[in-house]
Amino acid sequence: MTALDGTREDLIVYLATGWWDGPAGTDRQLATALGRYGPVLYVDPPISGLTRFLKPQLAGVAAAPRIQVHTPRLARLVTRVTPGMTRPVLRHLRAPQVHHTLRSAVRELFGPRGAVAAVVSSRVDESWPRLPARHRLLHVTDDLVAGAELLGLPRERLIRLENAALAGADRVSVVSPGLRERYGSRAELVPNGCSPEAYAGVDEAPLPDIRLTGPVAGFVGHLNDRIDLSLLEAVADTGCALLIVGPLAHGYREADRFAALAGRGNVSWVGQRAYEELPSYLRLIDVGLTPYVDNAFNRASFPLKTLEYLAAGRAVVATSLPAHTWLNTPLITLADGPRDFAAQVGRALAQPRTPAGVRDRRSFAARHSWTVRAERMAELLGLTTRTSVG
Repeated sequence: MTALDGTREDLIVYLATGWWDGPAGTDRQLATALGRYGPVLYVDPPISGLTRFLKPQLAGVAAAPRIQVHTPRLARLVTRVTPGMTRPVLRHLRAPQVHHTLRSAVRELFGPRGAVAAVVSSRVDESWPRLPARHRLLHVTDDLVAGAELLGLPRERLIRLENAALAGADRVSVVSPGLRERYGSRAELVPNGCSPEAYAGVDEAPLPDIRLTGPVAGFVGHLNDRIDLSLLEAVADTGCALLIVGPLAHGYREADRFAALAGRGNVSWVGQRAYEELPSYLRLIDVGLTPYVDNAFNRASFPLKTLEYLAAGRAVVATSLPAHTWLNTPLITLADGPRDFAAQVGRALAQPRTPAGVRDRRSFAARHSWTVRAERMAELLGLTTRTSVG
């Protein structure tokens, strides 16, 4: 096994809510960017041996090696637990198994003694591991309590777990103004970011085999109950070409309605695509769409897709979430309701894409990169004055 750079005292442990092999979301992007400040151990959410049968899309995760060293600055840990871990009678076994696996991995990588530099956790509903650390940062990416009904989770239990996570943290960061308001003065704002370098060659990316005519409006992301389907329907109603890239969530309540939209002649849905393939699809898009339902759960969010559209040099029409208002830029057109949303998309599609406009969007996105976000998080962890390892 290839070794990580540095020592145990340099190590940043990142407890993620998303699997490394899944969509390249907040946790994966931040963990990678934090590698500038020390070696990072990315800890996958717990997974059981039955998962490969119940969720075939996660079969690769369930069968993966326990520790994978991706680069000298980044390793991934797969944490396996007892099947049935979500059931009340077995739930109490999950945390001890995860913590034991984590401590064993750190000992295997860096030896048995010493505190790690930091533990960062985005798991508001999980307990802190018994691992000595100079800093413990809780990084909140969603308001799980507000979304309890939508997510099908017990609200009172989430509140208890959230309080325990807050009590165990010495610093708290949040991704959105809505979350900062909820958690009060203790919370530091570290919004979601983007990777401008991933979209630098978008206009030379290979063209996918998709036949859409005219300017194209596009949506890239998960299709779930957070998305306001009426806004996408209204855009398609205008007759413009609509490209949809992303997976349909299991249990999506509007699956039949979405199937009808995807079946229209001016709509193309390509399903989930790897992060590395997205530039090809964004090359086809003239206007990126962020059509979120107006509810408390979404108002606390910070959609990644909005900045990614800008990083690709594309125009953006989005619903007026607090995160979009906080970005405070005319480069994002805010619109609410089907009629206004579709009208603003039509106006944006009618505007030619100019080199100056592309430069402005990319320049703005660069100021909100994951590198910038990781720098702020490193400040909270006291890592900015440390000499980088390697």
